[in-house]
Amino acid sequence: MNPALLAAAFAVGIVIAVALFIVIATYNDVVALLRRIDKAWANIAVALQQRHDQLPRLVDAVRGVMTFERDVLTAVAAARAAYSPTAPIPDQAATSAATTRAVRTLFATVERYPELKSASNVLALQAEIERLEAMIADRRELYNDQVYRYDARIGQVPAVLLASIFGWRPRAFFDAEPGAATPPVRLEDPLGDSAGESAAGPGDPATPTPPPAADPS
Repeated sequence: MNPALLAAAFAVGIVIAVALFIVIATYNDVVALLRRIDKAWANIAVALQQRHDQLPRLVDAVRGVMTFERDVLTAVAAARAAYSPTAPIPDQAATSAATTRAVRTLFATVERYPELKSASNVLALQAEIERLEAMIADRRELYNDQVYRYDARIGQVPAVLLASIFGWRPRAFFDAEPGAATPPVRLEDPLGDSAGESAAGPGDPATPTPPPAADPS
Protein backbone atom coordinates (compact mmCIF):
# COMPACT_ATOMS: atom_id res chain seq x y z
CA MET A 1 0.00 0.00 0.00
CA ASN A 2 1.12 3.49 -0.73
CA PRO A 3 2.81 4.90 2.39
CA ALA A 4 0.97 8.20 1.93
CA LEU A 5 -2.40 6.45 1.83
CA LEU A 6 -1.44 4.36 4.83
CA ALA A 7 -0.50 7.48 6.79
CA ALA A 8 -3.72 9.20 5.77
CA ALA A 9 -5.81 6.20 6.80
CA PHE A 10 -3.98 6.05 10.12
CA ALA A 11 -4.60 9.77 10.69
CA VAL A 12 -8.28 9.39 9.84
CA GLY A 13 -8.53 6.44 12.22
CA ILE A 14 -6.95 8.50 15.00
CA VAL A 15 -9.41 11.36 14.37
CA ILE A 16 -12.38 9.00 14.40
CA ALA A 17 -11.18 7.33 17.60
CA VAL A 18 -10.67 10.69 19.34
CA ALA A 19 -14.07 11.94 18.15
CA LEU A 20 -15.74 8.73 19.33
CA PHE A 21 -14.02 9.03 22.69
CA ILE A 22 -15.20 12.64 23.06
CA VAL A 23 -18.79 11.69 22.18
CA ILE A 24 -18.83 8.78 24.62
CA ALA A 25 -17.24 10.83 27.43
CA THR A 26 -19.63 13.73 26.85
CA TYR A 27 -22.64 11.41 26.75
CA ASN A 28 -21.62 9.73 29.99
CA ASP A 29 -21.04 13.08 31.71
CA VAL A 30 -24.43 14.46 30.70
CA VAL A 31 -26.27 11.27 31.61
CA ALA A 32 -24.58 11.32 35.03
CA LEU A 33 -25.76 14.92 35.54
CA LEU A 34 -29.30 13.93 34.56
CA ARG A 35 -29.27 11.09 37.08
CA ARG A 36 -28.11 13.48 39.79
CA ILE A 37 -30.91 15.90 38.90
CA ASP A 38 -33.50 13.12 39.05
CA LYS A 39 -32.18 11.96 42.42
CA ALA A 40 -32.13 15.50 43.81
CA TRP A 41 -35.69 16.09 42.61
CA ALA A 42 -36.89 12.81 44.13
CA ASN A 43 -35.54 13.98 47.49
CA ILE A 44 -37.44 17.28 47.17
CA ALA A 45 -40.62 15.44 46.19
CA VAL A 46 -40.42 13.29 49.32
CA ALA A 47 -40.11 16.37 51.58
CA LEU A 48 -42.95 18.15 49.75
CA GLN A 49 -45.20 15.12 50.20
CA GLN A 50 -44.33 14.85 53.89
CA ARG A 51 -45.18 18.51 54.46
CA HIS A 52 -48.41 18.03 52.52
CA ASP A 53 -49.34 15.15 54.83
CA GLN A 54 -48.55 17.09 58.03
CA LEU A 55 -50.52 20.26 57.27
CA PRO A 56 -54.03 18.85 57.97
CA ARG A 57 -52.88 17.72 61.41
CA LEU A 58 -51.62 21.21 62.19
CA VAL A 59 -54.83 22.87 60.98
CA ASP A 60 -56.94 20.42 62.99
CA ALA A 61 -54.85 21.09 66.12
CA VAL A 62 -55.45 24.85 66.04
CA ARG A 63 -58.85 25.11 64.36
CA GLY A 64 -60.92 24.89 67.55
CA VAL A 65 -59.11 27.82 69.20
CA MET A 66 -58.48 30.01 66.15
CA THR A 67 -62.15 30.49 65.33
CA PHE A 68 -61.55 34.12 64.33
CA GLU A 69 -58.65 33.33 62.00
CA ARG A 70 -60.51 31.62 59.18
CA ASP A 71 -58.55 33.47 56.50
CA VAL A 72 -55.27 32.17 57.89
CA LEU A 73 -56.52 28.59 58.05
CA THR A 74 -58.11 28.86 54.61
CA ALA A 75 -54.82 30.04 53.10
CA VAL A 76 -53.01 26.98 54.47
CA ALA A 77 -55.74 24.67 53.20
CA ALA A 78 -55.74 26.33 49.77
CA ALA A 79 -51.97 26.07 49.45
CA ARG A 80 -52.12 22.41 50.39
CA ALA A 81 -54.93 21.75 47.90
CA ALA A 82 -52.86 23.35 45.11
CA TYR A 83 -50.07 20.81 45.58
CA SER A 84 -49.75 18.32 42.73
CA PRO A 85 -46.75 15.98 42.52
CA THR A 86 -47.28 15.63 38.76
CA ALA A 87 -47.34 19.38 38.02
CA PRO A 88 -44.42 21.01 36.17
CA ILE A 89 -41.53 21.90 38.45
CA PRO A 90 -42.01 25.71 38.14
CA ASP A 91 -45.66 25.26 39.21
CA GLN A 92 -44.63 23.10 42.16
CA ALA A 93 -42.06 25.73 43.13
CA ALA A 94 -44.73 28.45 43.14
CA THR A 95 -47.08 26.26 45.18
CA SER A 96 -44.30 25.43 47.64
CA ALA A 97 -43.48 29.13 48.11
CA ALA A 98 -47.18 29.92 48.70
CA THR A 99 -47.38 27.09 51.24
CA THR A 100 -44.34 28.40 53.10
CA ARG A 101 -45.87 31.88 53.29
CA ALA A 102 -49.17 30.50 54.54
CA VAL A 103 -47.48 28.36 57.19
CA ARG A 104 -45.29 31.23 58.33
CA THR A 105 -48.36 33.44 58.74
CA LEU A 106 -50.17 30.68 60.64
CA PHE A 107 -47.28 30.23 63.08
CA ALA A 108 -47.06 33.96 63.65
CA THR A 109 -50.81 34.10 64.33
CA VAL A 110 -50.66 31.18 66.74
CA GLU A 111 -48.27 33.28 68.82
CA ARG A 112 -51.28 35.35 69.90
CA TYR A 113 -52.98 32.37 71.54
CA PRO A 114 -51.36 31.31 74.86
CA GLU A 115 -53.32 28.06 74.96
CA LEU A 116 -51.84 27.03 71.62
CA LYS A 117 -48.34 28.21 72.48
CA SER A 118 -48.29 25.79 75.40
CA ALA A 119 -49.97 22.86 73.61
CA SER A 120 -47.48 20.02 73.20
CA ASN A 121 -49.12 18.66 70.05
CA VAL A 122 -48.99 22.08 68.34
CA LEU A 123 -45.34 22.51 69.33
CA ALA A 124 -44.51 19.05 67.99
CA LEU A 125 -46.28 19.70 64.70
CA GLN A 126 -44.58 23.08 64.37
CA ALA A 127 -41.16 21.53 64.94
CA GLU A 128 -41.84 18.82 62.35
CA ILE A 129 -43.04 21.27 59.70
CA GLU A 130 -40.09 23.58 60.40
CA ARG A 131 -37.80 20.57 59.90
CA LEU A 132 -39.45 19.85 56.57
CA GLU A 133 -39.23 23.50 55.52
CA ALA A 134 -35.49 23.49 56.22
CA MET A 135 -35.13 20.18 54.39
CA ILE A 136 -36.92 21.52 51.33
CA ALA A 137 -34.70 24.60 51.29
CA ASP A 138 -31.51 22.52 51.54
CA ARG A 139 -32.62 20.05 48.89
CA ARG A 140 -33.75 22.85 46.61
CA GLU A 141 -30.25 24.31 46.73
CA LEU A 142 -28.69 20.97 45.81
CA TYR A 143 -31.22 20.39 43.01
CA ASN A 144 -30.69 23.85 41.52
CA ASP A 145 -26.92 23.37 41.64
CA GLN A 146 -27.23 20.13 39.65
CA VAL A 147 -29.58 21.79 37.15
CA TYR A 148 -27.13 24.67 36.72
CA ARG A 149 -24.28 22.24 36.02
CA TYR A 150 -26.36 20.30 33.51
CA ASP A 151 -27.71 23.38 31.69
CA ALA A 152 -24.21 24.82 31.47
CA ARG A 153 -22.81 21.52 30.22
CA ILE A 154 -25.26 21.07 27.35
CA GLY A 155 -24.69 24.68 26.33
CA GLN A 156 -20.99 24.09 25.80
CA VAL A 157 -19.04 22.39 23.02
CA PRO A 158 -19.10 19.48 22.36
CA ALA A 159 -22.36 18.73 24.25
CA VAL A 160 -24.23 21.50 22.46
CA LEU A 161 -23.51 19.72 19.16
CA LEU A 162 -24.99 16.50 20.52
CA ALA A 163 -27.98 17.95 22.38
CA SER A 164 -30.42 17.69 19.49
CA ILE A 165 -29.27 14.14 18.73
CA PHE A 166 -29.82 12.85 22.24
CA GLY A 167 -32.75 15.11 23.11
CA TRP A 168 -31.02 17.04 25.85
CA ARG A 169 -33.07 20.06 26.90
CA PRO A 170 -32.50 22.61 29.68
CA ARG A 171 -34.13 21.68 32.98
CA ALA A 172 -36.22 24.09 35.05
CA PHE A 173 -34.96 25.40 38.38
CA PHE A 174 -36.99 24.89 41.55
CA ASP A 175 -37.05 28.59 42.36
CA ALA A 176 -38.31 30.07 45.61
CA GLU A 177 -39.88 33.49 45.72
CA PRO A 178 -38.04 36.16 47.76
CA GLY A 179 -38.42 35.40 51.46
CA ALA A 180 -39.87 31.94 50.92
CA ALA A 181 -36.80 30.30 52.40
CA THR A 182 -37.19 32.25 55.66
CA PRO A 183 -38.15 29.75 58.38
CA PRO A 184 -41.55 30.20 60.06
CA VAL A 185 -41.64 32.20 63.30
CA ARG A 186 -41.13 29.89 66.26
CA LEU A 187 -43.84 29.93 68.89
CA GLU A 188 -41.51 31.08 71.62
CA ASP A 189 -40.23 34.00 69.51
CA PRO A 190 -41.76 37.47 69.79
CA LEU A 191 -44.46 38.15 67.23
CA GLY A 192 -42.87 39.70 64.15
CA ASP A 193 -44.20 41.72 61.25
CA SER A 194 -45.02 38.51 59.41
CA ALA A 195 -48.17 38.23 61.52
CA GLY A 196 -49.63 40.97 59.41
CA GLU A 197 -49.04 39.18 56.12
CA SER A 198 -52.13 38.17 54.25
CA ALA A 199 -53.14 34.55 54.14
CA ALA A 200 -55.81 35.25 51.59
CA GLY A 201 -53.35 35.93 48.81
CA PRO A 202 -49.64 36.43 48.17
CA GLY A 203 -48.42 39.86 49.16
CA ASP A 204 -51.82 41.27 50.24
CA PRO A 205 -51.65 42.97 53.66
CA ALA A 206 -54.19 41.90 56.22
CA THR A 207 -54.51 42.21 59.97
CA PRO A 208 -55.76 39.14 61.83
CA THR A 209 -58.80 39.75 64.01
CA PRO A 210 -57.90 39.36 67.71
CA PRO A 211 -59.88 36.89 69.82
CA PRO A 212 -62.80 38.44 71.77
CA ALA A 213 -62.16 39.58 75.32
CA ALA A 214 -63.40 37.29 78.08
CA ASP A 215 -66.76 38.18 79.61
CA PRO A 216 -66.02 39.66 83.05
CA SER A 217 -69.24 38.16 84.36
